[in-house]
Amino acid sequence: MSTLSERLHRGSATAPSQVDHARRLVADWQLLADLAFADLTLWVPLRTGAWWCVAQVRPLTAPTSQPEDLVGSEVEGPDADPFRVAHREGRPVTEGDPDWSGTNPRRREVIPVRHDGVVVAVLAKDTNLAVTRSPSTLELTYLDIAADLCLMVSAGTFPPEKLLGGELSPRVGDGLVRLDGTGRAVYASPNALSAYRRLGVTGDLVGADLARLTRAAAADRVAGEAVAAGIAAAVAGRFPDPTDIEGDSATLLVRALPLQAPGAEEGALVLVRDVTDLRSRDRALLTKDATIREIHHRVKNNLQTVAALLRLQARRMTEPAARAALEESVRRVASIAVVHETLAGSREDVVDVDDVLDQVLPMLGDLTSIGQAARTRRVGAFGELPAATATPLVMAVTELLHNAAEHAFPADGPPGSIELVAERDGDDLVVRVRDDGRGLPEGFDAAASDGLGLQIVRTLVTSELGGSLHMAAPAEPPGPGRPGTEVVLDVPGAGRPRR
Repeated sequence: MSTLSERLHRGSATAPSQVDHARRLVADWQLLADLAFADLTLWVPLRTGAWWCVAQVRPLTAPTSQPEDLVGSEVEGPDADPFRVAHREGRPVTEGDPDWSGTNPRRREVIPVRHDGVVVAVLAKDTNLAVTRSPSTLELTYLDIAADLCLMVSAGTFPPEKLLGGELSPRVGDGLVRLDGTGRAVYASPNALSAYRRLGVTGDLVGADLARLTRAAAADRVAGEAVAAGIAAAVAGRFPDPTDIEGDSATLLVRALPLQAPGAEEGALVLVRDVTDLRSRDRALLTKDATIREIHHRVKNNLQTVAALLRLQARRMTEPAARAALEESVRRVASIAVVHETLAGSREDVVDVDDVLDQVLPMLGDLTSIGQAARTRRVGAFGELPAATATPLVMAVTELLHNAAEHAFPADGPPGSIELVAERDGDDLVVRVRDDGRGLPEGFDAAASDGLGLQIVRTLVTSELGGSLHMAAPAEPPGPGRPGTEVVLDVPGAGRPRR
C-alpha cells in the first residue's frame, strides 16, 4: 500500500504545502470523528473524473457506519455529485436522503478541505442512523463543537499548522471543556470534572474562568502560567502546544484549540487527560536510564584502569612473547571499553558501530609494530546495532584486523592495505576483512587453527552472534604474486534486539 503522501500526490494535492495540510488533518481527525459520532473519509479527484479515497477513520464514541475498508476505492457518476459540488463551490454539502443500501443506514455530509484558499480534497462525514435515542447534553455539545470544526476545515483554519503527535494527545472521552469568547466554561464533561477534582479543584467548572482556575490549581507556578497562557491563546484564536500541569495528587495534559467557525459564536475547546501514571513511569525510566548510563561509564573507567595496569606490566616483561600477549590483552580490553563509553553517552541500548570502529581502528596502534606497514580503510556502514551484538562484533573485527596486519605481509615486502567492508540487508549483516597480502598457507584450515585470535573470533561469531566465519582467497586476486585473503563474517539478524 502506498503512503498517504503518495496517494495525495496522485490526486489534486500536488503542492508540498497542500499535502502537508491534508496529512495534518488526518493526523488530528480522530478528534473530529469522536465529536461528530461519525466515520470520516478523505477523497481526492482523479484525472479520470472519479474520486479516490485516500484515508479513513472510525469514531470511538459511536458504532461505525462504514465497517468496510474504503481506502483505495473509487466513486464516480451520480454518487460523486456531492464531492464535485463541495470541491467546485467550496461549501459543505449534505445529501438529501439517507443511504439505506448498506447494512447500516447513514447520512453523508461532504466538507471541502481548504488550504490557502484552494480546495485540495473533500471530507466525507458518514453518520450511523441506526442509533436512535434522545441525545444528552454531552452529545449535543459534542455535535455542536464538531459542526464548528467542520466549518473551520472548510474555511482552512483547521487543522493547526503544527503536526501534533496523536499518541499522547487528549481524546474527547478523556475530558472536554467548552469555553465561550471570554474564556469562561459553558460546559464540562463528567470526565473533565473528575480530572480537575484530582487536580484539587472542588467547585464547578461551568461559569469559571478556566485559565485562572487552572493556574491556581497548579503546584508549579511556571507550569500553571504556561497552561493558562495556552488556554488564553486558544480563546484568542491561536493553536498552543499541549502542556502538562501538575497538582498535589495528579498530572493533567491540557490541549486547547480555538473554535472560530465562520458565522458561529467564538470560543475554545479544552481537552484534558490524566497522565499521572504515565509521567510517573517516564520519571522512573529516566532514572533507570541515567543509572544504566552511569554503570556503563564506571565499567569503561574500570576497563581503562585494567588496560593501563596490563600495559605497565607489559613494559616490565623481558620475554617478547609475554610482552606481546599482554599488549594484545590491552587492545582487547580497550576495544570493549570504547563500546561502554559509547553506551554511556547514549539514551538507548544501541551502539553506533561505525563511531566505535572509528575510535578502535586508531587504537590498533602502529601496525608496523606487529607486521609490515599496512593501510586500513573502512567501506560501507555498520549502522546502529544492539549493545549485545555490538560488543562481540567489535572484538571480532579488531581481532581480524590485527591478525591481517600481523600475518598478511612479509617484513621485506612492499606496504599492504587492509579493507573492512560492511554490507547491511535489513537486520542481516555481512562483514568482510580483505587484505592484499601473501594469502593463506597451503592446507590452512581456519576451523582447526589453534591461534588464540582465531579461537576468540570463532567463539564470538558462532556462540555470541549466532553467525558464521569463512576464510579464503578473494574471488579476484589483488595482484600478481599477492593472492590476498578475505574473511567473511555472516551475522543474520544482527540488527534485532537480543534477549
